Amino acid sequence: MNQHTTIEKMKQMRMTGMAEAYLNSLNNRNETPYSNDEFITLLIDLEWDNRLNKRIKTLINKASFREKASVRNINYQPSRNLDRNAFERMIALHFIDNKENIIITGATGTGKSYLAQAIGMHACEMTKKVLYFNTTRLMDQLKLDKIQGKYLQSMRKIQNADLIILDDFGLSPIDQMQRQALLDIVEHRYEKSSIILTSQVPVAQWHGLIGEDTVADAILDRLVYSSHRIELEGESLRKNKLKKE
Repeated sequence: MNQHTTIEKMKQMRMTGMAEAYLNSLNNRNETPYSNDEFITLLIDLEWDNRLNKRIKTLINKASFREKASVRNINYQPSRNLDRNAFERMIALHFIDNKENIIITGATGTGKSYLAQAIGMHACEMTKKVLYFNTTRLMDQLKLDKIQGKYLQSMRKIQNADLIILDDFGLSPIDQMQRQALLDIVEHRYEKSSIILTSQVPVAQWHGLIGEDTVADAILDRLVYSSHRIELEGESLRKNKLKKE
């Protein structure tokens, strides 16, 4: 049996984790005290881990996060008004399983985007499909897509995600087309998948921000009442970081 041919066959079948482990075992034959059954189990486990890591990396790349955020680096200082127990329940991701939403509000610099992306990154690590958007840029892109006949294609991509993050909602005026696009997103995801939405604007002001009472009612009814809420407080974390530097 040509062992190197076997390794090449593994690579051609995209069993790269298994091929690497097998090659290492050949190079360290005297240091591998495994039975045949144990060795086969080891190869399969390494291949499984390798494929899982590749899948997670692909999901993170496709999510298009703005920054690398981690649930392991969350600041729970009391002045932020961030309940650790409540947040850790959120990162268990039951809200995705239950098709619920999260709304994170607070002044600029309080860490809304970081929290949202940390949850999103963790969801990718749990093999959930996530998409991150700056809300204003998304709405501008959807307006262009409508003109170019790509609107439905873009909407299908959005609807296929387990979780979408709409960051910085309410920073720019919402026109009729954007209002309808927001309704389409919220309506199609309602009780099917989840949204995390961050905003500097308090939820109580969203109705007027969206405009057109009927559409605003439809959006808020589907979005707000099925949401977990985080209302951050305190000084800007960016400002405090600059002071320390």
